[in-house]
Amino acid sequence: MDDILLQRVKALEEKFKGIDQNTATHLEGLLYAKPITYWDYIQTDALLGLQIQRTTLPDEMVFIMYHQINELLFKMILWEMDQVAAEEKITTEVFTDKLMRISRYFDMLTNSFSIMREGMDVEQYLKFRNTLTPASGFQSEQYRLIEFASTNWINLIDKRYLNQVTPETTEEEALQLMYWQAAGKDYKTGKKSYLLAEFEKRHSKTFVKAMKDYENTNLWMKFVELPSEAKTDEKLIAAMRHYDYTVNVTWVIGHYKAALRYLEKPGETKEATGGSDWKKYMLPEYQKRIFFPELWTKEELENWGKGLV
Repeated sequence: MDDILLQRVKALEEKFKGIDQNTATHLEGLLYAKPITYWDYIQTDALLGLQIQRTTLPDEMVFIMYHQINELLFKMILWEMDQVAAEEKITTEVFTDKLMRISRYFDMLTNSFSIMREGMDVEQYLKFRNTLTPASGFQSEQYRLIEFASTNWINLIDKRYLNQVTPETTEEEALQLMYWQAAGKDYKTGKKSYLLAEFEKRHSKTFVKAMKDYENTNLWMKFVELPSEAKTDEKLIAAMRHYDYTVNVTWVIGHYKAALRYLEKPGETKEATGGSDWKKYMLPEYQKRIFFPELWTKEELENWGKGLV
């Protein structure tokens, strides 16, 4: 046995001894284990079997795959965010690296909207979308978790109802004032749409937990923890602003323009599949959803998202 192989065996013995395992048993197991393949590791058969159409219209497959890719990217974003949140004393280098990874993922999402905007036949879409009612992309749990992991939840409150928030407001109460309530709640009657009611039934407990878990560990709070020289670093501030603007303006406007192509014709505007007032829900200038308001000037805040559609 050569020296390198001997070192490896000794290292394995130390590893398995540390977890009260028998090294010889694990080595014998290797004799019968089959070599790993790409398709086994990536689980391509399972992954490619998840696209189940509700209609016979070919472009529905584009719609399904595109949204599944979005959810995978959301998972990648949350994976990085949770690593930031878990660092007790995060360094500037680690924070910056994670922020850039997260931003690149959102850049991918933003740049991909041409697939939705130009990649489906309008007539096919208008037919298969009727089978999707009342489901809506609004119901993405991961996207909401990304928002909670990005900023203090006060920045996600519908601007019309900020005056209802007090230091005593609980997370459960705040959840009823989130900006996305505009997509499924009649504020005159208080009645919630089926879309919103089912969404809350499934995810409210998760969201309340996330609001508490990320209270001191969201991206903004982690930025605040950095050394003073980092918080004034122009490149890092530019990266924070880029992320904020990409998520809350560029990404949203891309989604909005894609919706316009399919849902609006001269003299006619179709409802979203969930029945939401999608224009008011989506337009940045209406909601002015901003993760890091402290990093923008008064003029920039006032003109947030204006003149882009």
